[in-house]
Amino acid sequence: MAISIVLADDHHIIREGLRVLLDAQANFSVIGEAADGRSAVKMIIDRKPDVAVMDVSMPSLNGIEATRQIVAGSTKTKIIALSMYADRRYIDGMLKAGASGYLLKNCVTKELVTAINTVVKGNVYLSPQIATTVVNHYLCQTASSPGIASDELTDREREVLQLIAEGLSIKDIADMLHIGKKTAESHRRNIMQKTGIHSIAGLTQFAIREGLIQL
Repeated sequence: MAISIVLADDHHIIREGLRVLLDAQANFSVIGEAADGRSAVKMIIDRKPDVAVMDVSMPSLNGIEATRQIVAGSTKTKIIALSMYADRRYIDGMLKAGASGYLLKNCVTKELVTAINTVVKGNVYLSPQIATTVVNHYLCQTASSPGIASDELTDREREVLQLIAEGLSIKDIADMLHIGKKTAESHRRNIMQKTGIHSIAGLTQFAIREGLIQL
């Protein structure tokens, strides 16, 4: 039986290229594409593919938060992060969220094929550059940086934080998340209390530092 795959990336040309490459494999079948994190979550939970190839940086809902929601949805889909960034924040975020693999976008087709076959068997796949970053990070963990990390916020608070950092108003955030304006304001207030940051500029810098958005 073919391995079913969903592609999630906000760049159409990347999704198109990945589809062509993966559909050329005899045992792979791309069954869907999503251009943002929210669409990806819905599609993956609905279609239950074997594997999702997930961009880390996407608008509205980034790949880290999308992965958290997919894993929380009890789907058995294995998630492979595909990113331009070998930054520890993104790697840590995706692996903690439940991803089974992390590759850089400059990987060759053979590596992506290997990664998909690896995670389907229940194993983890990290490209060589990523593996080095992960090892170095854990060797240096004793020198952890002070201050709150974004994983101390709730899932909803991280969603709201990303949208604030992307410049959305509280009304727009409430509409997008289908919640009341007062609820959105409450989430913003809780974020500020937990982080000790009381300006939009400061929250934006925090979101960038934590890998929730990119410059």
